[in-house]
Amino acid sequence: MYKKKDDRKNESLELKDVIREMLQNYHIEEKFDHTRLLASWERLMGKPIASRTSKLFVKDNVLFVRLTSAPLKSEMNLNKAKVLDIFKKEFGEKVLKDIVFQ
Repeated sequence: MYKKKDDRKNESLELKDVIREMLQNYHIEEKFDHTRLLASWERLMGKPIASRTSKLFVKDNVLFVRLTSAPLKSEMNLNKAKVLDIFKKEFGEKVLKDIVFQ
């Protein structure tokens, strides 16, 4: 009788590990992390700050935030270390190096 050869691996992997490996293989892991970071701005900073944010982008692992309120910009610059810490705790140290409030 013919025995079917099974070349599949018998180890099971978590879906998050498979997705992370796929992102690494296609060299889009950093872009994916930046997109997640931008999408979480309102959740992490709150609706009042998010509603006063006119532009948000990441370049060279630096988050640029354009705010419509000068007093808020001043306040955010004073608390820059806290904001950076919030994002580093959420996404890890390698995703974000600095934040620039404009």
